[in-house]
Amino acid sequence: MLEMTDPFFSFLRDHPSWFIGFAGLLGLMVGSFLNVVIHRLPKMMEAEWRANCASLDDAPAPETSRYNLVAPRSACPSCGHAIGALENIPVLSYLALGGKCKGCKARISPRYPLVELLTGAMTAAIAWQLGYGGSAVAAWLFAWAMIALTFIDFDTQLLPDDITLPLLWGGLLFNLDHGFTDLHSAVIGAIAGYLSLWSIYWAFKLVTGKEGMGYGDFKLLAAIGAWFGWQLLPAVILLSSVAGSVVGIALMLLARHGRNVPMPFGPYLAMGGIAALFWGPQLAGFYLTR
Repeated sequence: MLEMTDPFFSFLRDHPSWFIGFAGLLGLMVGSFLNVVIHRLPKMMEAEWRANCASLDDAPAPETSRYNLVAPRSACPSCGHAIGALENIPVLSYLALGGKCKGCKARISPRYPLVELLTGAMTAAIAWQLGYGGSAVAAWLFAWAMIALTFIDFDTQLLPDDITLPLLWGGLLFNLDHGFTDLHSAVIGAIAGYLSLWSIYWAFKLVTGKEGMGYGDFKLLAAIGAWFGWQLLPAVILLSSVAGSVVGIALMLLARHGRNVPMPFGPYLAMGGIAALFWGPQLAGFYLTR
């Protein structure tokens, strides 16, 4: 196996502090890629929907240039300046450029380095808590998906199936060999996670005639249940509901958001999922008898 024969991985296994540092650097680089996913995946979905609608109407598909997660090359949206390799170093390039485009000096959103720093810190924290091994790698994938879904939902109020469904199946596969929970609990967690929010959705719609959440929220909670089991679903739902309520009230008071302004729920479910990752046994201990 690679971790047993490769000197680099053997070194990381035997030196926890270096493993944590490596995880932080890896997280910074992944965070840079997550910025691309957050920006481009919704646009890719929109292009696919337009093409599907055109095919239903027997209309010619709209001509579009190649656009995916790797092409075209990243460029400044203001002047089209192609971003070079030295301008794409996580966090450092943003600081060196003073938060401005090298070509036109347009302001670069501080959210880009924020996502990179958040991903780096989360990746390092997982390495510190779980140590060297497959569980840390699986937890990294889960956390990276949570970060991408959080910012996509904030921007578009969408939770792409391209992330939530692989995340769900990934949780079930990881728990085949008792990863974070046993497979029985993971399967029930996936089912219960979906049905719990699905029931709330339909109850709210029958009473008010309005949709209180989207189907992506059902799938996200199902994925969290698949990773950590049904036992943690009450804690995840409670934490996400409290966080969403606090933020919603704060927005109404400080930003004067009206009650009819829709607010994404996915980011708060993601927060609950991260809490389950780091403090799952402690959270479940509050209401499960030993």
